[in-house]
Amino acid sequence: MASTAHFSTKDRILGAAEELFAQFGFTGTSLRQVTSRADVNIAAVNYHFGSKENLVNEVFRRRMDEMTAQRLAALKVATETHPGELEPILAAFVQPALAMAQDRHGGGAFVRVVARAYAEKNDGLRKFLSDHYGHVLRDFAKAIAVCMPGLSKEELYWRLDFLAGSLTYAMADFGLIKRPSGVSEATHRERAARELIRFAAAGFKS
Repeated sequence: MASTAHFSTKDRILGAAEELFAQFGFTGTSLRQVTSRADVNIAAVNYHFGSKENLVNEVFRRRMDEMTAQRLAALKVATETHPGELEPILAAFVQPALAMAQDRHGGGAFVRVVARAYAEKNDGLRKFLSDHYGHVLRDFAKAIAVCMPGLSKEELYWRLDFLAGSLTYAMADFGLIKRPSGVSEATHRERAARELIRFAAAGFKS
């Protein structure tokens, strides 16, 4: 029972922080707001996270560890079963992110947190993300380079950067294409992934 309560408290704090960061940003959210939303005391935040900076990092880790594992597993399958083919590699990058964004358990809030990370200058967070997840882009870059040997490293990274930006936009569902009535979220997500992969493949091959 103790371990269940321990997890529950930590998870409540992370969930509250994610919602508040999405709404007010990192600098605009205080630890007292987090404790009030999570219905815990400040000592619980200090015990589990130690500082606000670590709390911010752990909000990202909670979502990105799973997405990273899914991406790298899909990349391995793509390179082994479709060697030299670009689209399966792009699918391995795109599909797990869109699935996470439409997760009913806070996926939408996390996407807004990601948007905050782009908008707010937070050197500590950027270093954390680079240190822990930078290898993912490098692994995908290596796989894409095999498919597109004519691209220079600079061209490849520019195009991968544009793909990441387009994917973030699609995850946030800011675009002109909204889910039609009568179409399930899963079907809409599959269509979005398919169109983005086709678009990105054309960009890499241009």
